[in-house]
Amino acid sequence: MMMFGISLLIMLLLGFPFMVTLLGSLILYIAVYMPDFAPKMLVTMVQQVIAGVTPPALVCVPMFILSASIITSGESATRLIRMIKVFVGHLPGGLPITTNASCTLFGAVSGSTQATVAAIGGTMRPMLLEAGYKSSFTLGLIINSSDIAFLIPPSIGFIVYGVATSTSIGMLFLAGILPGLMILVMFSIYCYVYSKVTHVGTLPRASMAERIDAVKGGLPVMGFPVIIVGGIYTGILSPTEAAAAAVFYALILEIIVFRSLTRERIIDAFLQTGVITGVVFILVGAGQAFSFLIGFLQLPDQLLPPLFGTDPSMLRVITIVVVVYFVACMFVDPIVAIFILSPVFQPYVVGAGVDPILLGTLVTLQAAIGSATPPFGCDIFTAQLIFRRPYLEVIGHALPFLLILILATVLLITFPQIALFLPNLAMGG
Repeated sequence: MMMFGISLLIMLLLGFPFMVTLLGSLILYIAVYMPDFAPKMLVTMVQQVIAGVTPPALVCVPMFILSASIITSGESATRLIRMIKVFVGHLPGGLPITTNASCTLFGAVSGSTQATVAAIGGTMRPMLLEAGYKSSFTLGLIINSSDIAFLIPPSIGFIVYGVATSTSIGMLFLAGILPGLMILVMFSIYCYVYSKVTHVGTLPRASMAERIDAVKGGLPVMGFPVIIVGGIYTGILSPTEAAAAAVFYALILEIIVFRSLTRERIIDAFLQTGVITGVVFILVGAGQAFSFLIGFLQLPDQLLPPLFGTDPSMLRVITIVVVVYFVACMFVDPIVAIFILSPVFQPYVVGAGVDPILLGTLVTLQAAIGSATPPFGCDIFTAQLIFRRPYLEVIGHALPFLLILILATVLLITFPQIALFLPNLAMGG
């Protein structure tokens, strides 16, 4: 697999899209090392790509992407930010805390870190810069706060993990809520301390009339978590039904209530959804094909036994899986990493008795962390594209947030009920 890794790295450095990089490296590996079986193997790879995108649970992915595209094109993000800002903007760190909270709540609408970076970052970064915060701090804050969207339902990461491991997506959604809120609190504490130390200015205290007006404007946006989380928690809606309801609510909200969408914007939202869905599904299919290939070559049987040992403890399995996912997502797209690695680790996870819901939460958290961590975290390049800032500036203030996220991982491993409390409650346990 050395040649595969080298070709993958070279194509990444040359700037090829990751789906092209992964599929191109796979085809090159098969052509060089399996020339006699190349035609049949390539047909098999195509079949695996198709098999990867056919599970019914993936139907909700394009619908959640569509709802995110609709509200990103409308006023929901702006109203959400204003509603939070009037309550905390006057506090030390008020604007960064507003950014954290807005990313969390927007995650309950979109489920996408990239959409959150674009929607919240595009509005909050000019405010943060005007208030005196350093550019590198604002970029690190926006990128890492958007990671919370990967934990707050509806999370595309949870959907992909649930499909890859046959784990309940509804239970995974519930498991991500408390860890996401915990990270929100930890980030907010850091922003408060940072602002006190650096003496960055705050906003004037909003009047009661301003607060009431902001709540009136932003309250309809809070219908999204009620529909998605409430519908799944009560058992009224499946994840797919919740996704369809979110699209319907987004259209009603932006077209009828806010009157913010023109016909052109609606068409653009649908086109954007098609492009993003195509990319996600190609990544999922490529991950399935690569997972099949490494299984066919029996690489896990050669590499994993020395790593895990003969009778690994639960803590050892969790630690190894967490570290491997964290490192992998620093280099490859989280969706691909989840699809490739999950089937590989599954026998050891089951053998050690690790709760699949807890592991899914930890894996999705590592995917979120890795996507914002150098050298190839995908959110870094998203921020570069959106904000037109150099790479080193984007990652300049990453370390404090990375340490907080590592601490959150340790807390989840030490106190698993942070993730399991709501799923157990929903199951009556």
